[in-house]
Amino acid sequence: MSTRLESLVLPGPAGALEAVLHRREGVTPEITALVCHPHPLHGGTLHNKVVHRVAAVLHELGADVLRFNFRGAGASEGTHDEGRGELEDARAALRWLEARSPGARRWLAGFSFGAWIAARLAVAEPIERLILVSPPVQRSDFDLLRESATPKLVIQGTADEVCPLAALEKVIPAWREPKRLILVPDASHFYDRQLGGLADALRQGLSDFAKPTPRPS
Repeated sequence: MSTRLESLVLPGPAGALEAVLHRREGVTPEITALVCHPHPLHGGTLHNKVVHRVAAVLHELGADVLRFNFRGAGASEGTHDEGRGELEDARAALRWLEARSPGARRWLAGFSFGAWIAARLAVAEPIERLILVSPPVQRSDFDLLRESATPKLVIQGTADEVCPLAALEKVIPAWREPKRLILVPDASHFYDRQLGGLADALRQGLSDFAKPTPRPS
């Protein structure tokens, strides 16, 4: 079965959004996944190595995967909006995936700043699973996950100097079940020399990827 990387321009609330779709040709996907990139004012784009690795593993596990640039990043139009407009950009990308594959199960992932966007979007949308890589809990508000019944996979490097493990350990106990935290030993924020460990953690946490997960009431 052949796969294809397709460059796209999607309609967004502040103008066109640059995107890349990793898909299988001639197959209707059972799962689609949207991956959100880190902070655009610090160089984050859809080509970030962590975002790329997350997308590659999700595709390996059977999903059609969409990466996109938030407004003002790469070739996407608009300007940075401190997370407000970026949430709407992500919603527009999710809507595009829905329209393309209306019967597919929906997964949502994000790295760092993108994890904050993904968490907020998952609260408002019927997402089957939420994947948070190095969520910036010390700088952004994740309290909404206290009430979110969406199953959560959280991956964190133990040597993260930007989003410290200690900060995550203070807040994650209050997040609503189901949730799972997997640590990547000695991994920095950008998983330097630990991208393989990140991929293994994703595979471990998504070992039942092909099995629908009932949403708690």
